[in-house]
Amino acid sequence: MRDRSGVDWLRWGSIALLLMAVVLFFVELFVYSRTRASLPAGLTIAGVPVGRLSRNEAIERLLQVYSTPIELRYDEQVIHLEPVSVGYRLDTEGMLAAAEFVRTQPDFWGGFWDFLWNRVGEGERIPLRAEYSRPQLETSLRDIGARYDEPPAAVQPVPGSTSFVAGEPGRTLDTARAVELVELALNSPSDRVVSLPVGFTAAPRPTLDTLRILLEQNVDVAGFDGLVDIYLMDLRSGDELHFAYFQNQEISAEPDISFTAASIIKVGILVAFYRYFDNPLDAEAERWVEEMIRLSGNDPADWLMERMDRAFGPLRVTETLAELGLDNTFLLGYFRPESPLLSGVPRTSGNSRADFPTSRLDPYNQTTPTEIGMLLGDVYACAEGGGSLLAVFPDALRPEECRHMLDLLALNKIGILIEAGVPDGTRVAHKHGWTESPLAHLGDAGIVYSPAGDYVLSVFLWDDVEMIWEPTSRLVANLSRAVYNYFNPPTD
Repeated sequence: MRDRSGVDWLRWGSIALLLMAVVLFFVELFVYSRTRASLPAGLTIAGVPVGRLSRNEAIERLLQVYSTPIELRYDEQVIHLEPVSVGYRLDTEGMLAAAEFVRTQPDFWGGFWDFLWNRVGEGERIPLRAEYSRPQLETSLRDIGARYDEPPAAVQPVPGSTSFVAGEPGRTLDTARAVELVELALNSPSDRVVSLPVGFTAAPRPTLDTLRILLEQNVDVAGFDGLVDIYLMDLRSGDELHFAYFQNQEISAEPDISFTAASIIKVGILVAFYRYFDNPLDAEAERWVEEMIRLSGNDPADWLMERMDRAFGPLRVTETLAELGLDNTFLLGYFRPESPLLSGVPRTSGNSRADFPTSRLDPYNQTTPTEIGMLLGDVYACAEGGGSLLAVFPDALRPEECRHMLDLLALNKIGILIEAGVPDGTRVAHKHGWTESPLAHLGDAGIVYSPAGDYVLSVFLWDDVEMIWEPTSRLVANLSRAVYNYFNPPTD
């Protein structure tokens, strides 16, 4: 249809629309070209959004994020670690090359068509590529540890007493684990705070040598100038302490010094009897072994040895002890008065020391602190299914018999000596003994069952003048208390 002027408006309208479409096409093409020159929308590199950024802008943003210091927290201390100080370096070239591949992967016109229809694909993720110097990081963490670690303070003895002062736990940086955590933070765009792993170590127990000094101080404080010989075995670790102290100074404990065993030899009789007779015993024998240990009965001891060998029962005990390697421990006669020696007195390393007269020793009945302590340790090990007793007498002794022996020794409740040095209710499987008129030899040997560990303690005293019961027995109790406190130190 034409108007009166003859102008074809439909044609010109169509041309105008076509020109506008062409202009819009080129405008959109120009915008797309500009957009295609930058990184794709939704793209992240190493966890950092870089969509619509230029290459240089993306590099700048990555460096800004990954150069942020790592905040290290050691308890309440805050330390800032610069990534550059541990040689941290981003591989920006490699990551941008991967991003460039993502940018150019769709063909131009296909990408333009998607652009026109506003079809935005899923955002691509370029993983982190970086490196750092592990040795430099370890060095930095060790420096932090050197500044802030605190070594534990050991439990300390109170000089001249039986007590210990509680120690203080220490703290130590776990460097190996800290390296792993800091590495994660270095490679994270957001989680850049690390609570350093700090391990706390318990206050160490004093050494056995420290305990020895404390025990010697107790002897000095007590004013005792005779011979004190102590043997101690930690039944968990097998560690041993053995020393001799005479006239307020330490003397050589090698070879082991012999003492009159007195009733302590009944531990040997008990072991020998169970070598020859199996548990359960008959009622009479059971009564005798209990009375021998609990009441320290001499007659029951003789009756038990006569069961082993009517004529030479004590020698059967000595033979059993010798087979266990206890060469200084022997019994050569019955306890009843006027009983003869059944054998000549052996010359042992313990009773032939030149610095102590053999006349002080009972020729019938001798032992050393170490040997009687080792015998008790063997009974303890046997009860657990191991040790020398089962190795030497595999067909004669059983663990349940050794457990019964310990139960019998635990019935020996006298409330003095080793028992007086431990808290009420503590199980002590022991045997005591001393000579009378004069009180020249005094000893106690047993196993103490304590919360922090079981141990064997053997304490023997001798003096060339008669000892006074009260201060001497109190000294043994104090020595026992110091040992118990060593194994069970205060924690506050």
